[in-house]
Amino acid sequence: MAADRAPACPLCAEDGGALVWRGARLRVIRANEAGFPAFYRVVWNAHVAEFSDLSAEDRVHCMDAVTVVEQALRQHLAPTKVNIAALGNMVPHLHWHVIARFDWDSHFPAPVWAAAQRLSPAAQEGAVRDRLPALEADLRTHLQAALVAG
Repeated sequence: MAADRAPACPLCAEDGGALVWRGARLRVIRANEAGFPAFYRVVWNAHVAEFSDLSAEDRVHCMDAVTVVEQALRQHLAPTKVNIAALGNMVPHLHWHVIARFDWDSHFPAPVWAAAQRLSPAAQEGAVRDRLPALEADLRTHLQAALVAG
C-alpha cells in the first residue's frame, strides 16, 4: 500500500470540497461543480491510486460509504439517475464520484464531463440546493451508523 500522503496530491493536502463527514478511513465531501448541486465524492483518506490497492475489508468499507451516499441522494432528491464513477485520471488518489442527475440538468443524459447540451435551469438547481442541508444531516447519521458502529 502507498504512503499515507503524497506531497503533490490535492486530495492529500485538502478535503477536496465541503466536508460532510469524516471517518478514520474515508471522508465524504460535496464538490463545488457548477450546474451539479448534488455532486459528492467519497475520498479515501490515505493516498492510494487504485481501488485494488485496498484490502478486501477496506474495499467493502469504501463501497458501503458509496452506497449510503447513493441512497441518501435517491431518498432526498429523487433524481432521474445517480452516476457513480472512479476515474482518477486528473487526481490519482482514490475517490468515487456520486452524482445526482436530473433530466433537466445541462448535460443529461451525457456524463457531467461532456459538453453541455443546454443551459441549466437555475430554479431547479436552487430547489435541489435547498434540500441539501437535510440530506447531509441524514447522510452523517447513516454514515456514522453504517461505518463506525457497523
